[in-house]
Amino acid sequence: MKVTVDEDKCCGAGQCVLIAPEVFDQREDDGIVIILDAEPPEQLRVPVREAAGVCPAAAIVLSEIA
Repeated sequence: MKVTVDEDKCCGAGQCVLIAPEVFDQREDDGIVIILDAEPPEQLRVPVREAAGVCPAAAIVLSEIA
């Protein structure tokens, strides 16, 4: 799994950080998401999918690595 974020869409709600803090963080100045691990291990895939699903701006994009 590869995680990317459209920073222009991100509204800084922070739900992703609460659900998967090992993968997401927020910038101090504006709250925009920061990806800590763009290719999270298997055990983090469920919370990462949940974080993407609850993102109010649909800014988190998940893709499978071939």
